[in-house]
This record gives sequence, structure tokens and C-alpha cells, in this order.
Amino acid sequence: FKMCPGRVLCKLLCSGEKEVDLAVQSAKAAFQIWSQMSGMERSRVLLEAARIIREQREEIATLETVNNGKSIFEARVDIDISWQCLEYYAGLAGSLAGEHIQLPGGSFGYTRREPLGVCVGIGAWNYPFQIACWKSAPALACGNAMVFKPSPFTPVSVVRLAEIFTEAGVPKGLFNVVQGGAATGQFLCHHPDVAKISFTGSVPTGIKIMEMASKGIKPVTLELGGKSPLIIFSDCALENAVNGALMANFLTQGEVCCNGTRVFVERKILDVFTKEVVKRTQKIKVGDPLLEDTRMGALINRPHLDRVQGFIKQAKEQGAEVLCGGDLYVPDDPKLKNGYYMRPCVLGNCTDDMTCVKEEIFGPVMSILPFDTEEEVVERANNTKFGLAGGVFTRDIQKAHRVVAALKAGMCFINNYNISPVELPFGGYKASGFGRENGRAAIEYYSQLKTVCVEMGDVESVF
Repeated sequence: FKMCPGRVLCKLLCSGEKEVDLAVQSAKAAFQIWSQMSGMERSRVLLEAARIIREQREEIATLETVNNGKSIFEARVDIDISWQCLEYYAGLAGSLAGEHIQLPGGSFGYTRREPLGVCVGIGAWNYPFQIACWKSAPALACGNAMVFKPSPFTPVSVVRLAEIFTEAGVPKGLFNVVQGGAATGQFLCHHPDVAKISFTGSVPTGIKIMEMASKGIKPVTLELGGKSPLIIFSDCALENAVNGALMANFLTQGEVCCNGTRVFVERKILDVFTKEVVKRTQKIKVGDPLLEDTRMGALINRPHLDRVQGFIKQAKEQGAEVLCGGDLYVPDDPKLKNGYYMRPCVLGNCTDDMTCVKEEIFGPVMSILPFDTEEEVVERANNTKFGLAGGVFTRDIQKAHRVVAALKAGMCFINNYNISPVELPFGGYKASGFGRENGRAAIEYYSQLKTVCVEMGDVESVF
């Protein structure tokens, strides 16, 4: 693989209504086989898929870097999380069960946890391979089939995942990939044989998917955007808080939905914190993402780079101060000169009413805001339509738990940020969506309960 920034990597045909129907029918046929297998049988297949991913980690990580532009260092972490996700749900597959309930007179009832059928996964371009695993692992563990549509900006690595599932032994067609944009997504959402839709992406698209799914009364999981608060108290471990702020803003070129981009800093440490964050941000190595020491690669495409640049320009017009970065970066390597690179940006002198503080930028832009009291910062932190994540840095553990309890967000971090183990549920409040990925919670969103009531005596009629 070679980095070819600004140039076409490959061309794929968009899946039309006919191709979508073929994929769904193929998945439906495979579902009849897969759903009748025991949890332990499904577990063994998922474990084999995890083993293949682990064994091919370097190759898949390189493919993902070329696919997305993130650093190879980060891509390896994504691939590790992916195989861990498959292993986790392989471990749960054999334990999925209902319960037995004793009723009067020797009668009883029981529940069965049953799969939904053909589930649709629609992925985002920031974590293409990992999101596909986050959606497919619990779906397949529960006995479902899946048709997955990656973002048209990152179509490549998910195809490799489909090949791996086939190599691992899933029935042919159990995990199908279709390619395309909004039209392909519409065909999937409207298809009568689709039982459930799981979407990761923007709020406007999430609204459209929810509307389409409602026509067929299909359950949806929505993991949408965020404008998450990161609260730095003066009693924090400063170096740890600075590390957290960098992790909360600059992973994957800042293209992370749960990033803590509103960094609230207690006024008494504002200057020292800001100075250290700027110093560290200026040292971030930008450039060829396939180089081992690169920590920030290229943004996803030119329109998105222009959009991020527009946010910075508007922030300056509204009174924010660019403390570092924000400008385009042109690497020394002539092969990379057309890449979509920019220097990570820190904005100071920010206020809550600025566009850069209210709207999701989805790029490497951190906004720093001072605060004075705990009550004040909690109120300001919650003053947003989003509710995906939030973070707190403090040595006072009582205050930490008190603040995260008050935050209206689905994923909260104490003295860390952007740590998402597959064992823990992930998802948002408010406009950031609903439903959960990862953890045992995801099982609820890929299965349904059937109740069976058994009478052991004669039926007493009231007629």
C-alpha cells in the first residue's frame, strides 16, 4: 500500500435497489442457517474471525490508514479493539438465555431471547473497520444476519471484514457489504425484509433514517454527533489533564464523535493549563500516516478540510484567539503535497455563544473556556443539544462522581478520555442518539424477547 493523497485509490460501483435486494435476500437465507445454530457454535466462528484479524493486524491496519488517513499507530489500536469486540461477543454468545418463572398451581412461564433477522449496519468514515465490528459482533452473536453499508469515503476495509467472516466459517451471505451513498441507505431502510437499522453518523442523516425506519416500524440504534464538555478542575494532576485534553481533541485528526471539544478550565489554572496544552499541541507530528512517528494524518477529504477551516475563520471573526495551529500543512514529501493536512488548533478567549463552541466541527480544533464554580460549569456543560460524552479531571473523587452524575451524557470519563473498552456500553443522550453499542447492553438491541405461558391444569373459563 502507498499513500496517494488527493488521488483516487479505487472505484466501486454503488449498489442500487436490485443489488440491495440481492444482498438482503442472501442475508435472509443465511439467517435461516445461522439462527438455528447454538450459541457455542456461533461463538467458535466469531473466535476464528477474531483470530484472523489478530493474525493479520498489520495488513488490516495499513489498509485502514490508506482508507481513512489516520496514523498507522492509531489504526493498529482500532484493529485491536475490533478483534477484542469479536472475542467479547463470542464469549457472550453461548450464555444468551431467557428465564423460567414459576406460576400458581404448577403452571409456569418462560422467555426466549430470539434474533431479529436481517439487521442493517450503516457506518461512518472515521472508524470504518472498528464500527463494522462494533455492529456485526453483537448482531451475529445473537443469531442475526447483517447487511453493512460503509461510508462512500471509506469503502475498502469493510470488504476485508466480509472476507474474514467467510474464511471463519459463517454461512455464505451472513455478512454482506453494499456500497453507495444516501440512495443505497434509503433502499436498505425501506426494504421490507430488514428487521433493524444501526447507524453511526451525523444528526441530520440520523433523523432521516429514523423517519424511514418508522414507516416499517423498524427499531433503530443511532450513534450521532456530539459537542462534549471536558471539565478541568484546579485540583487535577495537571500533566494528566493536559494528556486527557489532547486525547479528547486530536485522535483521528479530531474526527471523533465523542471528542471533548469544549474544554472548561477552572480560572485559577487557566494560564498554566493553556500554556502547556499549546506547547504539547505544537509538538504533534503531522504528515504521512504510514510513518511510525506520525501522530496526525490527513483529514478525510477536501470539502471537510475546507469546512473545518471555515469554522476557524468564523471563530476568529467572533473574537476567539488562535493560540496555535489551524493553518494548512504541506509535508516536505512531494508525494504528499496534495494531501488534506492541517495543523492541530487550540482556540482561546472562547465564549459559550460562539459557533465553534456550539457546533460540532469534527476536526482538530480545541476550544478553551474558563469557569469559576462547579455549579456554573455543570450548567454550561449541559447547555447543548448533544449528550454523547463528558469528562472530568480532578483529584477529588467525590466531586468527580458528583459532576458526572449531573452531566447529561451517555459516556463519561473520570481522569481519562476517549477510552472505550468493548466491555462498556457506548451511546448518547438527547440529539446524540439512543441505543447502545458494546457491553451486554448491545444484546438488548439485537434480540427480542418471546414470552411463553404454560398452563398445567384445566383452563378456567369465565364464559
